[in-house]
Amino acid sequence: MDVPPDELEGALREMLSRRAAVPRAVAADPAGAAIRRANRVQRRRTVAGMGLALAAIVTVSAGSLQLRDDRPPEGGTVVIGDPDRPPFVERTIPPPGPDTAPPLAEVDLILDGAIATAQGRRVPLHGTGDVERVHRLTDGRGWLAIGAPNLAGRVLWAIAADGTAQVLLAGADEIVLDADGRQVAWKQGTVLAAAGIVNGELATTVRAEVPDEAVPLRFVNGAVLVRLTTDGPGHALWPLRPGPLDQGTDRASTHIFGALPDGRLVGGITPGAGRSACLTLLDPARGLAPARPGCGPELAGDSRGAVSPDGRWLLVNGRSAGEDSALLVDLTKLDTPTGVRPAGPPMTGTVVWRTPDTAYYADAAGGLVRVAVDLVAAGRPAVPNALPGLPPGELPVVVSGG
Repeated sequence: MDVPPDELEGALREMLSRRAAVPRAVAADPAGAAIRRANRVQRRRTVAGMGLALAAIVTVSAGSLQLRDDRPPEGGTVVIGDPDRPPFVERTIPPPGPDTAPPLAEVDLILDGAIATAQGRRVPLHGTGDVERVHRLTDGRGWLAIGAPNLAGRVLWAIAADGTAQVLLAGADEIVLDADGRQVAWKQGTVLAAAGIVNGELATTVRAEVPDEAVPLRFVNGAVLVRLTTDGPGHALWPLRPGPLDQGTDRASTHIFGALPDGRLVGGITPGAGRSACLTLLDPARGLAPARPGCGPELAGDSRGAVSPDGRWLLVNGRSAGEDSALLVDLTKLDTPTGVRPAGPPMTGTVVWRTPDTAYYADAAGGLVRVAVDLVAAGRPAVPNALPGLPPGELPVVVSGG
């Protein structure tokens, strides 16, 4: 064959390359067998997994039905969400600090430098000194406390839930709060002022000129009741307007304890020289003149007393059967002897109406007295209860509000 070597080599290379490109069937295919075996294993695992998932769903469903019949554990907080699902119970752990103990009463109390709350907590007061009156805020964020008088005057404290205190007002001769703890009035020298309490601060202060002996007593129907002299009769209402105080014409009222729903005030007057003060109703529209003829029950005690929130009852210090006593007066029966009942030992400090038919106060021995209207009306006066942990000689302070 007369073929050059280089052409023969090229032809040989082309033939071999064509043969390599033609696929040939092989007797054995190990890769394909491995793939097929893996697919079979995967199918078996999928079927087994679906079976296990179905069993788990049945088990959880049975447990959910059982949980629906169980009551949430005690001491937990129930979080209410979807009404078609069982409630999720979140365990609550008391925060460190204030101790938790069985509550002493339905109201907060100041005992031995701490606030014993109606929920059983004990909140120490930090740096306030002696407090004379305390009001619990309705939003649950703490309390407002009025300090006892001293050479520097009274102080109004804002007390947080952990007991830390902040001064809102200092150096006042007298301080009073409204029933909601949203307004404060105070007197300093010859200036009578009032302000709102917003986020722990005083706002929108109004001032008036008053006699040096005038003293604010309480808020009544949006106005401030002012006693004109410290040792004589006569009151006036300040409608929170700037300028000199209009002293009005009342020079007969000795005490004023609160208001009725129709605006009339429950107070005491002296009907004449040498006669004892007696209960009556006063009309603010006529300069606090008596709104009814004659006098009701006689008053033989101090000025401690308060009208119930619904205006039906008056709890006041007086005398019963020749002895000093707290009296429960039915304000719808001022003209009848059955309208007055002995309610318990004489009051000291502040009387607080917890509900329209339940009141609390402290007696001179440091006991806590709970007056239930239905029991007193049935002839069963209240008796004082000793408070554990109260130092000898110290009186508890009943907290208002809340």
